[in-house]
Amino acid sequence: MRKVTHTAPMALVVDTDAAARARAVALLEETELDVITCASGEAAVEVLQRCGDDIAMLFTGFSLAGEMNGVELARAVGKLWPAVRLVVTSAPECGGLRLPADAVHMPKAWLPLDVLMQAHRAVRHPDPLVA
Repeated sequence: MRKVTHTAPMALVVDTDAAARARAVALLEETELDVITCASGEAAVEVLQRCGDDIAMLFTGFSLAGEMNGVELARAVGKLWPAVRLVVTSAPECGGLRLPADAVHMPKAWLPLDVLMQAHRAVRHPDPLVA
């Protein structure tokens, strides 16, 4: 598979819910991140295989199309692309998710400012362990 390099850092938004994806994209497009979207974890992994070095932030819902859920996706991304800032959103009742240590959990309905703060940190502090 051919690697793609991109000049601006990118955010990868993954969610089955098209409206949730659109809200996240609308916010993230106001940052210096370019945005790529997909509905499944499997599609997200394909994107990362092509341009993972350019992805600064993964913003994913818990429920995804396909076999992989958002937590599984976050674990895979954290292992294979450790520089990516991981943000997983879910319904408040899913608060007991077993996320990777460097992932951020944002209960739905997330606040726009929280998303923008994570985008800022993804670009300014590429080390995901920096809060």
